[in-house]
Amino acid sequence: MAGELPFESPLVKLREKIQELEQFGQEKGIDFSEEIARLEERYKQLEEEIYSNISPSQKMHLARHHQRPTSLDLIGIIFDEFLELHGDRLFGDDLAVVGGLAKLAGKPVTVIGQQRGKDTKDNIARFFGSPHPEGFRKALRLMRQAEKFGRPIITLIDTKGAYPGSTAEERGQSEAIARNLLEMARLRVPVVCVVIGEGGSGGALALGVGNRVLMLENAIYSAISPNGAASILWKDASKADQAAEAMKITAQDLLEMEVIEEIVPEPRGGAHRDYEATAAAIKEGLLRHLEDLSQMHPDELVEDRYLKFRKIGEFAEEKLDAIPHGDTVESEEAGVKEPTVEELVNDGSTLVSND
Repeated sequence: MAGELPFESPLVKLREKIQELEQFGQEKGIDFSEEIARLEERYKQLEEEIYSNISPSQKMHLARHHQRPTSLDLIGIIFDEFLELHGDRLFGDDLAVVGGLAKLAGKPVTVIGQQRGKDTKDNIARFFGSPHPEGFRKALRLMRQAEKFGRPIITLIDTKGAYPGSTAEERGQSEAIARNLLEMARLRVPVVCVVIGEGGSGGALALGVGNRVLMLENAIYSAISPNGAASILWKDASKADQAAEAMKITAQDLLEMEVIEEIVPEPRGGAHRDYEATAAAIKEGLLRHLEDLSQMHPDELVEDRYLKFRKIGEFAEEKLDAIPHGDTVESEEAGVKEPTVEELVNDGSTLVSND
């Protein structure tokens, strides 16, 4: 197994034992087929136990796996005739965001994704997938172009967050993110967003205002990265695993809270095990949701998007007991009394009108 994570070590050790037994049998001419079959069965059972009970912190590490497919990996498999477009026409070209024209099952679409590097040099060039303002503005330029020509928009989300350096702040990072949120909310074409790895903070939200939001099975999505949350709560970013367990960042949590519409299944062991199968599952979901959205009028698409985000979150109103006429309410501080309703109405310094 390549690129195994710590929680997968029992599988690695068992697989090594199976391979050693196979090799020894071949060298000595001894038949160990029954023993190998028993070990293979145990391997399947152990694999089921491990991958059916993955914790949020383990999912975080799967979402950040260095071999996990990137936006460009998936674009190359899912779409045909991809033509990448560059630059925001204001400052420059941010390599942390890729996007352009493509065809999905023969139909033209605009696809935009956040792109991590494949090695150290590439990661530095792409700011480890954390966009500058020009990256968000490039994405918005492509979205406006898509709306002009009536093309559906597909975004692939994979970032720990927007770039936090001074250069990004100097060029208007917060404004760029806010502008994307505003403009995406009123786009008059279908928008489908897919969280393929880590969706963190405003960097993810800036590409996440869609009619439908999908997540890969082992992806994570949150208003702040677990590392950032740990830095704030415990002044220690190394406690990211502890933060991840409490933050409700998994696809299963977010589907239950109706933040997303669908969980896209991954191959056993994670998306990095089989790029083709992962891409096929995403493509099937995209085609199905775009087919539904294509039946909507542009006004209905805008309203549908508004209602999707308006319903997120729950709150309860608690009605206070009515204060008896003429009574006062004791404050928590001794000796201080809140005024009665009559006193408030008759007090000329209040804003209550006597008309």
